[in-house]
Amino acid sequence: MLTQLTVSNFAIVKFLELDFHGGMTTITGETGAGKSIAIDALSLCLGSRGEASMVRPGSERAEISACFEISNIEAARSWLKENDLYENEECILRRSISAEGRSKAWINGHPVPLTQLKQLGQTLLTIHGQHAHQGLLQSTTQLQLIDQYASHKNLLNNCGRSYQHWKQLANELKQLEELQLQQQARKQLLEYQVQELDEFALEPGEFEQIEAEHKRLANCTTLMEQSQRASYLLSEGEEANALSLLQQAISEVESLGADDEALAPTLAMLHEGLIQIQEGASELANYHQSLEMDPERFNELEQRMSKAMTLARKHQVKAADLAELHQQLAQELTGISANNQRQSELADELEQAKQQYLTAAQKLSKSRQRYSKELEKKVTANLRQLALPHAKFEISNEFNPDSLSPNGGDRLQFTVSTNPGQPLQALGKVASGGELSRISLAIQVITAEKCSTPTLIFDEVDVGISGPTAAVVGRMLRMLGEATQVFCVTHLPQVAGNGHQQMFVSKTSKGKQTETQMIALNQEARLDELARLLGGDIITDITRANAKELLIN
Repeated sequence: MLTQLTVSNFAIVKFLELDFHGGMTTITGETGAGKSIAIDALSLCLGSRGEASMVRPGSERAEISACFEISNIEAARSWLKENDLYENEECILRRSISAEGRSKAWINGHPVPLTQLKQLGQTLLTIHGQHAHQGLLQSTTQLQLIDQYASHKNLLNNCGRSYQHWKQLANELKQLEELQLQQQARKQLLEYQVQELDEFALEPGEFEQIEAEHKRLANCTTLMEQSQRASYLLSEGEEANALSLLQQAISEVESLGADDEALAPTLAMLHEGLIQIQEGASELANYHQSLEMDPERFNELEQRMSKAMTLARKHQVKAADLAELHQQLAQELTGISANNQRQSELADELEQAKQQYLTAAQKLSKSRQRYSKELEKKVTANLRQLALPHAKFEISNEFNPDSLSPNGGDRLQFTVSTNPGQPLQALGKVASGGELSRISLAIQVITAEKCSTPTLIFDEVDVGISGPTAAVVGRMLRMLGEATQVFCVTHLPQVAGNGHQQMFVSKTSKGKQTETQMIALNQEARLDELARLLGGDIITDITRANAKELLIN
């Protein structure tokens, strides 16, 4: 519930500090006095767009703060706690607009972005503007009113989530199909290349082994001759070889070592060298024996090397990198094939998602149909109280599977007949301006009963209504005020008299300065104001007596 509003240097308001109570508060005043100024300021405090022109001329900034008692507003309390802005059962919103148009916002003293101010504001207050009947002609507004009346947020949310999931899968499938078209030529090339490389089947590191073996076989004669010569020099030479010469040298050193122990390390090294030469001679002999001319194997290696080098040139890589390229191309082809599999899976998932969405949309549609019938009866009953005794209000609802959205597939239309024998037609084709105002008011009052926000503002929604009809409007709003906090800006004494409290707006001019004030009226002042609304500036005993009849205590 709104408990206090403070406005400073906003438009033609220099300073206002207002305290509010529960029930129905009516706001009246002279034409042009700025009866809606407090509502405009409150709207700004709740996150509406701010402009430099809103700042009072000559002032540096406009400031508005609003205090709400939120002990019974669970949505606001939860939002504040989720955003770490909860202080206590009182919530203070503040907004500042500089003369340069810069805007700042605070919640409970904490600076916040404007989006957060709007989000919280939606849980605290709803404004029904004087032009609401114009929006009532739009199908989107009609759908919103039905959903507000039905209070089926879970169905709406489920429908929205199902729609987003369906569309997300549809976009993924579309992108995959486009990618498949782009990859089709690439796939055909890859299939040919991979098949060719599969047939050749070069293993990683194989080319280096082939190259080494080919080189050995190509030089086999030289290798055999030189290895044999090396063996002769090491150990097989009859006249002299390295092994026999080293053995002789060891014998000489051993004899010397008997006379000088300092030669012991040298002798040890010579023995190690003897062992190394023996092992080397043995390895060289084995190597020589392993060498064998193999023309058939040589031809095989030459053909495989030639094929590898041909493929390497074809793919513009080194022959040694051909096996790695083979793996890369095979992986790319596997990826494209996997896309084909995913495309098939997505098609199935998409169909399931669509059916889930249609199920959710149809449940939402059934709920709308149910509450539409309920709303039809209530609106028709209210219209007959509002001087439309023959009015009939109906809501047509057609589920259109070709026009689906996050809000379902319903094509909704408000229809009305205001005269006997007149067929039901769309509001804009049948209702006059005055009739449309009454229809709009009847719907707004009924839907407001289901509104989750604890404070409702009706800003001159009674335009085009007068006489006994105005009295009915006043009673409707007062009944609404019994359940929630209601503010009503009005020019009708019949409506103003139904308020639990009343505020008066006046405008004064001093030189070039204009200032708007708003004050709460006591019982006596309310009678005077109602009399003024009835008879103008001159208040007579008759108008005062009439005003007394209108004032409901």
